[in-house]
Amino acid sequence: MSKLSKDFYLRNDVVQISKDLLGKYLFTKIDNKITAGIITETEAYAGASDKASHAYKNRRTDRTEIMFAEGGVSYVYLCYGIHHLFNIVTNVKDIPHAVLVRAIKPIEGIDLILKRRKATKVHNKITNGPGTVSQALGILTKYSGLDLTGNKIWIEDKGIKILKKDIISSPRIGVDYAEEDAKLLYRFNVNL
Repeated sequence: MSKLSKDFYLRNDVVQISKDLLGKYLFTKIDNKITAGIITETEAYAGASDKASHAYKNRRTDRTEIMFAEGGVSYVYLCYGIHHLFNIVTNVKDIPHAVLVRAIKPIEGIDLILKRRKATKVHNKITNGPGTVSQALGILTKYSGLDLTGNKIWIEDKGIKILKKDIISSPRIGVDYAEEDAKLLYRFNVNL
């Protein structure tokens, strides 16, 4: 099919975008080597009004500033000093919505994915978690701010249709500090 256009990311419903990303292919081309996986789990972060968001109350820091960019760029941050977490900035400029990619099903560049994950075979935990997704695809914090319509990190629609009934919604993980917003069903998963 085709690479997602800027319009896909500029929509205002971050929850819908999170669901729409399920079944899409996340590609990286690093050191001239392509790796890819089908997105199977996402989490939505609704910016200024979402207590779980890094940009809650429009908090602007060196790290979060990229969240206020026009949608369609990457937001990659370091978690616990070791995990590079890949997010997709959505919505228009100055509305800091983002979608965290939590899991993928490896599809392309399997040998390189295995090498990066220090594994010998594909198993169900190899890219099941946002830190392992980034490690498998070679995504680092230095790639924060990349245009996702470019040729380093991008997302393609290859025609996989995800039915509403097949999407499992649940609360996000690791956001207990977000009080009532921790209970929002903003985590989406599909079995592929």
